[in-house]
Amino acid sequence: MDRKKNLKKIEDKSKVWDIAVIGGGASGLGVALDALSRGLSVVLIEKADFAAGTSSRSTKLVHGGVRYLAQGDVSLVFEALRERGRLLQNAPHLTYNQPFIIPIYTLFDRIQYSVGLKIYDWMAGRLRLGKSRFISKKETIERLPQVKREGLKGGVVYHDGQFDDARLALSIAMTCNEMGGCMLNYVKVQGLIKDDSDKTSGIQVQDVVTKQKYEIRSKMVVNATGVFADKILKMDKPEAPKSIQPSQGIHLVLDQSFLGGKDALMIPKTSDGRVLFAVPWHGKLVVGTTDTLREKAKLEPEALANEVEFILETAQNYLTKAPQKSDVLSVFAGLRPLAAPKEGSTKTKEISRSHKVTVSESNLVSITGGKWTTFRKMGEDTVEYFYKVTGEKSVESRSSNIKYNGFTDTPKEGHWKGYGENFMEIQKLIETNQELGEKLHEKYPYTKAEVVWSVRNEMAVKVEDVLSRRLRILLLDSKAALKMAPLVAELMASELGKDESWVKSELADFEKLANKYILK
Repeated sequence: MDRKKNLKKIEDKSKVWDIAVIGGGASGLGVALDALSRGLSVVLIEKADFAAGTSSRSTKLVHGGVRYLAQGDVSLVFEALRERGRLLQNAPHLTYNQPFIIPIYTLFDRIQYSVGLKIYDWMAGRLRLGKSRFISKKETIERLPQVKREGLKGGVVYHDGQFDDARLALSIAMTCNEMGGCMLNYVKVQGLIKDDSDKTSGIQVQDVVTKQKYEIRSKMVVNATGVFADKILKMDKPEAPKSIQPSQGIHLVLDQSFLGGKDALMIPKTSDGRVLFAVPWHGKLVVGTTDTLREKAKLEPEALANEVEFILETAQNYLTKAPQKSDVLSVFAGLRPLAAPKEGSTKTKEISRSHKVTVSESNLVSITGGKWTTFRKMGEDTVEYFYKVTGEKSVESRSSNIKYNGFTDTPKEGHWKGYGENFMEIQKLIETNQELGEKLHEKYPYTKAEVVWSVRNEMAVKVEDVLSRRLRILLLDSKAALKMAPLVAELMASELGKDESWVKSELADFEKLANKYILK
């Protein structure tokens, strides 16, 4: 992806795109991918980096939603299981088949979860990732060495998908770019363009980096901004009612030794009736999540003290080695864009996770709700409205079988896996300049070459883009990310032609950000 080339494409004021997508997270990328699969022209703009918000802060699961099954949302589970299977087939370099174990302490739990997960298996059909089964106490302890043993009767194993959310977002953005889409990060919407009949006919935008302004004309505008959807709806109609209720979920990252083994732990019922996961990810353990109503949508939400306490206390109830605040390597928070509840309802777990497409009087199309697993289906359902809005002849979606950038049947293991076949290109950079093979930090495998690659090919603009979403180290070990920042800034400055004042400014920005990921 070349940012300068893509900016050139939006200079032509006479060009009318089929679809202009606002938002470069899971839902916006799903819309772009599906529209391009039907031969439509697409421009996508994102005010920060691709997946900078909620879409890089998930629990890292591609799942049907065991919890939604318990709540009786059968159609959502069917849809998610189907999409889970497709995602694992289309992006084997970014996904894993992850076994989960529910520790069993009562006979009732054994029956309840064994039956429930058999239904889950059956619903997945031929896209099933593995059979669920009851395992003995001995096997449970062998597979989860640090699980609490007192009263343990055994465990129920089931399979779900696991993935790298931000790298998947990049892979999809690069796929869309290859398909002819004009993908742009750090471009902000300043207003909607309306035609003589007051219908939405484009967007006014500004490049955050150069401050240059552009007008983009399109037959349809899609608002796929997640928790920020109401801001765009108010641009369309200032008196538009609130449609989004942000709900915060946080995750703590610990050393993997707190659980041991390669299996994930699933606690189906915490003290507040929710689900807690402890999932091995990139050599660490991601533990979460919470569900806390927040009034305001923020790009960088911060974990609340009571959320941190809740996760630590719940984990301490199930692990023999009780994690403390001082053990937390990083904490990250994300905001779910839930549909605003009706009067009198405040429980976020009761608000549906299924997505919703709406069309305003001016034909502004908005996609809200949903989850990463169903991003492609969300895109498909949204693009169907293009034909309703324009009256053009409908073309069938072909997005379900598209292989994502980097696809390979035999990805490398370890941290190179996420690059898929692009691993070879990064190796060529190192062969050309041996210095690029040097590590950015003695404890981690990331190399200088990956920084160069991410600037040249993945549209990395800021130090944060590399350390948070290209290498993921900010989420894995925030203090290590701070140590790596000066070297990353120097490498990026050299690639982008920036001076020392840019380096200083970037390092100040990154330090401010990284401090939000460090538990005080």
